[in-house]
Amino acid sequence: MRTFHTVHERVLDVPAGRPGALMDRLAAADDPLWPAPAWPALRFDRPLGARAEGGHGPIRYAVDAYEPGRRLRFRFTALWSGFHELVVEPMGPDRCRVRHRLEVRPKGRMRWAWIFVFRPLHNALFDELFDNMQRAATGSLPRPVRWSPWVRLLHRLLWERPRRVPMPAGARLAQEAFGRVDFADAFQVRLHPAMPQDPDAWRAVFSSPPRSIRALFALRQALVGLVGIRPDTRGDVFPVLARREGEILLGADSGHLDFRISLLSADRRLTLTTVTRLNNRRGRLYFAVVRRVHPFVIRTMLRRTHRELALGATPGARAAAAPGPAG
Repeated sequence: MRTFHTVHERVLDVPAGRPGALMDRLAAADDPLWPAPAWPALRFDRPLGARAEGGHGPIRYAVDAYEPGRRLRFRFTALWSGFHELVVEPMGPDRCRVRHRLEVRPKGRMRWAWIFVFRPLHNALFDELFDNMQRAATGSLPRPVRWSPWVRLLHRLLWERPRRVPMPAGARLAQEAFGRVDFADAFQVRLHPAMPQDPDAWRAVFSSPPRSIRALFALRQALVGLVGIRPDTRGDVFPVLARREGEILLGADSGHLDFRISLLSADRRLTLTTVTRLNNRRGRLYFAVVRRVHPFVIRTMLRRTHRELALGATPGARAAAAPGPAG
């Protein structure tokens, strides 16, 4: 079984106690190092210390050794065997080296998953962690890391997807929008720590849609005339029709159908609910086609916004994820 080794090092012109104290706050509520929510949050079943168990995303491990301010070692408990550790080494009264060392032994097909997926993501994550440590310990970061094109692609492809849910009981504005509802659905994403809780921030769902969605909108504009519906000149800008605590209601009325979109922030979840009322035969004919692509459109736009807001809430992550001059 092949063993893979990875080492990250950074020399900081500060006393060793400063990055050591930052390391001791890993997985705490005020953790200054772990680059969440752009990456899955680091969580343990108890305060940081020997025998604490947890991990981030699908990566699970237990704390094998902990010397406060100096050394922290994790042992993998799933996917593969091995360990990784953080060590702070003094190099004088005002200088130190921070080293992260990983040793992993994946089995079978997991070897290829490690080489092509987990290793590049792991390296990018710990480069950002070291950036956060340097920024917090020294107050400056002259050369922040940038993700490779492969890491950018993996991060985008593996980002969590919105899940379909029943209309939430708390979406009162959506429930009261129409006396008769001909169609309703709801999709939900988790609000990670540091992500905006205000539903107004999530109106960005409808701005700058991906190219695939823009193409569908353009196709819609070209085809609606076939069923006697005038093309929509409003685009994706929907007015706010009502507000209540934790929820805003957007929407518009047309001759063929009326729709409302509720954005509800509650219980660390953001739920986008759509309710539609069909007004006539043209509306029913139009919506018979639209409802086939509606889930794809909403999921894609909500997922994109979720990722963009997570990157924006993580120090340095948006810049790291942005293409370089040649990207």
